[in-house]
Amino acid sequence: MNLTIRDANLDDSADGAALVEIIDSYARGPGGQRAPLSDLARANLAKGLLEHASATAVLALVDGRAVGAAVCVWGFSTFAGRPCVNICDFAVLPAYQHRGVGTRLLLEVERRAKARGCCKITLEVHDTNRGAKRLYERNGFGPWESPTLFVTKPL
Repeated sequence: MNLTIRDANLDDSADGAALVEIIDSYARGPGGQRAPLSDLARANLAKGLLEHASATAVLALVDGRAVGAAVCVWGFSTFAGRPCVNICDFAVLPAYQHRGVGTRLLLEVERRAKARGCCKITLEVHDTNRGAKRLYERNGFGPWESPTLFVTKPL
């Protein structure tokens, strides 16, 4: 298995389509929304990330095919007085899970965060997503504490 990690070129329609495929696969599953991405989300995903100054997308490719993605937003921790990064979406196509792709993606995000002087990496994971929780724990995330509530106000 030839695994490479690189920035998604969001100006390239092939990378944009691959990112949509990966995020849509995640959205359909139990860790996502259990439904496909809306037509609007599909149409705006790559363009919206490209226009968002603090967002980046990283792709994992196996033998040249994009099979995983980490979508990150760079921020700032007021408590630490240093930059931080949030992994907004993290997904690996089901056929490529349990093959080291997720670990390599996480390590690349960590490498980039350290290079920028970040104090931490944050992410959200559904409590029932046992596979993702195991991956994150193996890669140093935790400890699992009483829940911090993540709430949304649709606009």
